[in-house]
Amino acid sequence: MLLLAAAAIYPVPAADEPVRFTDVTAAAGIHFVHNSGRAGKKWLPETMGSGCAFFDADGDGWLDILLVNGKDWKPGARHTTAALYRNNHDGTFTDITRGSGLDIEIYGVGVAVADYDNDGRDDVYITALGGDHLFHNEGGGHFRDVTRDSGIHNAAFSSGSAWLDYDRDGKLDLFVANYVQWTAEGDLWCSLDGSTKSYCTPESYKGTSAKLYHNLGGGKFEDVTEKAGVGDPTSKSLGVVVFDYNSDGWPDIFVANDTQPNKLYRNLQNGRFQEEGLAAGVAFGEDGVARGAMGVDAGDYDRSGRPHLIVGNFSNQMLGLYHNEGKGLFVDEAPRSTVGRASLLTLTFGLFFFDYDLDGHPDILAANGHIEEEIGRVQPKIQYRELPLLLHNAGGGKFDQVNGAFTSAMVARGVAYGDFDRDGDLDVLFTTNNGPAYLYRNDGGNRNHWLQLKLVGTKSNRSAVGAVARVTSAGGTQWQMVHSGSSYCSASDLALTFGLGKDAAASAIEIEWPSGTKQKLSNVAANQHLTIKEP
Repeated sequence: MLLLAAAAIYPVPAADEPVRFTDVTAAAGIHFVHNSGRAGKKWLPETMGSGCAFFDADGDGWLDILLVNGKDWKPGARHTTAALYRNNHDGTFTDITRGSGLDIEIYGVGVAVADYDNDGRDDVYITALGGDHLFHNEGGGHFRDVTRDSGIHNAAFSSGSAWLDYDRDGKLDLFVANYVQWTAEGDLWCSLDGSTKSYCTPESYKGTSAKLYHNLGGGKFEDVTEKAGVGDPTSKSLGVVVFDYNSDGWPDIFVANDTQPNKLYRNLQNGRFQEEGLAAGVAFGEDGVARGAMGVDAGDYDRSGRPHLIVGNFSNQMLGLYHNEGKGLFVDEAPRSTVGRASLLTLTFGLFFFDYDLDGHPDILAANGHIEEEIGRVQPKIQYRELPLLLHNAGGGKFDQVNGAFTSAMVARGVAYGDFDRDGDLDVLFTTNNGPAYLYRNDGGNRNHWLQLKLVGTKSNRSAVGAVARVTSAGGTQWQMVHSGSSYCSASDLALTFGLGKDAAASAIEIEWPSGTKQKLSNVAANQHLTIKEP
């Protein structure tokens, strides 16, 4: 067993100081504006925005920022690329995009981050309209486009993606969600008022299958979509989360579909999956109708020992909060709770569980924004720009809406979390459609105690995707799984942050690695960043 501790004890704010999120975008040096390419033609991809990522691009132990970008439809109008910002360790960032290898012009949508070749550096996969890109991390903030040689050929309208080791062979595989069949030539005419063109919703277009790529090693991947049983040409997929919903130790896949039934792929442990969405109760809303699902995440918000699902949906549909009842069945708790009432009118893209106040109970953050600028003319209660929704976990499976946590309405799309200033609490990064990115610093979350665990696999994949950590303190036991994907087209930090509340130590940390190895640490002091290597 090897434990590397980068310990740093941070001052704890006064107990009566409220937790707040402070917009530090300008002060941090983030000057990114997303380009949707819109030029008056109201083409469907212009509504989708793009994602973002917190990850350590240069290996210095501090989280950097990646912002995915679109482009103009006509070449030569403007040159826009993704943006890579290096963390300066003082609350500011430097734009290092030029010469990074990520500075190529594509109509980017989503991003997934992990170390697919186990060389100790986080690699980047960017989904895009017309062709995805796999970037190998060469070190020092430099990346090489290895798509052509990798065997990955997904020339579709792709969206969310996630790394996972579905066969537990120690090499990370890749799941890619694809949206609809759309081309500029085949763009359809839709209208809110019957006279002027509006953006179409996905009902107007045919679906397309997601893709699963098996990691063969040596930088090569094989398309195993059909062989693995995850091919479905009717899907219109946006969000994907990898989680072990039946606690059998093998990663399962939930796919959020927009106006088509959601999919729940159960891992059969033999290289194949079986679709269980309808039987599990997660395919539709409470009324039995497929909703406009976008982002998704999984987490154990009530300490039941089982992972539950949170799904972002279209306006007038509310969030889906699918409680895992065990034995393969989920029940949507949103219609009977604050979660449903608070989210009924919002259109949610990115969302996730995270413990923003470090009290040991995962909260919910939803990034909201409509697709149609003129929606207020036909639906006065619906806004184009919307406030993010923060729901505080009150315990016992209950959530309370937190008013005033964010004061800027935005057309939000992607959202990710990570502790960019290494003070123990989780900060938040938003992208907006055809608008600026926003970096919000968490101020006051670390008035409670915490532990951050960065897990490093040896027999397992080096990113430890699929590993489960259980932390026990006086307040009880909580757990999290290292998982790629989630939210909408975005990548949060793979390190696990546990809030300990008033507990100054964890009596035990237990880790179950994907390889089957089990590891236990005892009597660990709070307020530390720990790097734990698989023995």
